[in-house]
Amino acid sequence: MNKIFRLTAIIFSFMFLSNNSYSKAINKMIFQFRIYHLKDEKQVSITDSFLQHAFIPALHRFGIKNIGVFKPLDNDTAVDKKIYVLIPFASVDQWMKIDERLHSDLFFKKDGESFLHADAAAPPFQRMESILMNAFDGQPAMDLPKHKDADRVFELRSYESPTVHLADTKRAMFNNDEMEIFMRLGFNPVFYGEVISGGRMPNLMYMPIFKSVDDRNAQWKVFGSDPKWKEISADPKYENKVSVSHIDSILMHSTDYSDY
Repeated sequence: MNKIFRLTAIIFSFMFLSNNSYSKAINKMIFQFRIYHLKDEKQVSITDSFLQHAFIPALHRFGIKNIGVFKPLDNDTAVDKKIYVLIPFASVDQWMKIDERLHSDLFFKKDGESFLHADAAAPPFQRMESILMNAFDGQPAMDLPKHKDADRVFELRSYESPTVHLADTKRAMFNNDEMEIFMRLGFNPVFYGEVISGGRMPNLMYMPIFKSVDDRNAQWKVFGSDPKWKEISADPKYENKVSVSHIDSILMHSTDYSDY
C-alpha cells in the first residue's frame, strides 16, 4: 500500500508541477504535513512524546532539520484535536526513502516502541493524514523565523481552486506579485506550497507568522487596503474572483519541541 501511495504521489507531482522543467523543479523543496488527529488529551500526550523523543530525533539523525510542530489555538476544546508536523525534504527521492530509513533505525524503533506497537484497544491517535507540497518558484526553500516567541501565531492558509487552470493562475498571482506584498508588509511566510498529493486538490498552502492574534488581525486589514493588492486583485488576467473556491485558515502555536 505504501508503494502504491508513493507512486500515486509521484504521478501527481508530474501532473501538477508548474510549467518549469523537472530539472528545475527538483531544486525546490518538497514539504510534507503529517497531521495527527486525536480524540483526547491522553492521545495528545502520547503523540507529543513520540514526536519529541523518537520521530524528530530520527529525522535529525538523517540530516532533516527545521521540522515544525504546531497545534491549533483551539486544540484544548476541539473534539478533533490535531498536531501538525511540517517536514522539509530536499527532493521527492528523500521523501520516498524516509519510511524505509525509519523502519531500519534501531533507535527510532526503541524510542517509539510504545507508540508504534500500541494496543489496538488503546490507539495513540485516531488517524494520520499526509499532505505533500512542492515549493513555489518565488520561495523555493523555507524562510524560518529568527526568534522563538511563545506568543507567535502561525496561520496555515489553504486555497482550493475549482479547476487546475485557475489553480495555476492563482499560483502565478502569488509568484508574480502577491508574495512581494507579503514580504513588504512583514508577513514572513515560512513556506508556500502547491499541493501535489492530498485530500483536497487543486490547492495551495502557505503559512505566515504574526506576533499575536491581534497583530494578525491588524496585518490582514493593512493587506486588504494595500494599493498593490487592490491593483492585482482587480487585474483580469488573474481571474481573482473565481480562482479560489474555498479558503481555510488555521491559527496555531508551535510546540516547545518544534525546531522553530
